[in-house]
Amino acid sequence: MNTPVTEQLHPNAIGLDARPLSDVAALLAQSQAKAASAPLDTVDPICEGAVTMAATIRAEGVLRYLAAGSSGLMAAADALELGGTFSIPAHQVRIHMAGGLPSNAEMPGDVEDISTTLTDELADLTVRDTLIAVSASGTTPYTVAAARIARDKGAKVIGIANNAGTELLQLAHHAILLPTPPELVSGSTRMGAGTAQKIALNMLSTLMAMELGHIQDGMMINLRADNDKLRARANGIVRQLTGVTAEQAASALTAADGNLKIGALVAAGARSAEAAHALLNEENGHLRRAMNRLKHKNDNINLGETK
Repeated sequence: MNTPVTEQLHPNAIGLDARPLSDVAALLAQSQAKAASAPLDTVDPICEGAVTMAATIRAEGVLRYLAAGSSGLMAAADALELGGTFSIPAHQVRIHMAGGLPSNAEMPGDVEDISTTLTDELADLTVRDTLIAVSASGTTPYTVAAARIARDKGAKVIGIANNAGTELLQLAHHAILLPTPPELVSGSTRMGAGTAQKIALNMLSTLMAMELGHIQDGMMINLRADNDKLRARANGIVRQLTGVTAEQAASALTAADGNLKIGALVAAGARSAEAAHALLNEENGHLRRAMNRLKHKNDNINLGETK
């Protein structure tokens, strides 16, 4: 039986402990850099997975991030940022980690073999949901069992693994293979494999936000300005998008109750926050398209007035 790549010995591992720390540090950085390029080999399924995630959010479904061990930490890190970065509602994101999220520095290892808890954990899973299942080996019992349950319930499965041909990838609707090389410290998949996983997860969630219209010109435009830092950021984004003054941006955001997209449309000339909201809904939440329509409408009005 072939040893999975994630468990193989790295060519530079022999005698590693006898080398100067500076040499080892350089090898560690090089191995991480090589692992970081792995998502470039699987851009298409990442894009397809992101579209599926966006469809789940639009359908009021739930994104379920699920994994064990180090992969669970990577998955949780992405899930926990969706609210603050893109204002994805908390009730639409769920984290499932074998044994639960750790509350101290001890993370049990045996729980990844236990799948009996999944019946309860995934009891409310629906066809509108998307399961993002992560496993470096691609064979973790907890993760594979969850993918089976999700498929049986009609939910979509995004599978992320670092070994080819594994059961998780075979079960996934969107199979994301991250072909990272063996770890410099054999089997320590929190290193290279984890780095590639984090990049792939960041790509999925960011592309999902693009699909939902939450990013424009590289700016997070779906934030709700409900504290001083976010109010300042929102003000700057509205000014960047519309060319208004800081005072005008603040007034527009106040009228929009802190909603940046609505505030930008008000600043761009929408007659009210309600009208801006209706226009944005017509464009499925995409601010650029809504602003283009508003500009076209205002240009026609101005043209009519000059005749």
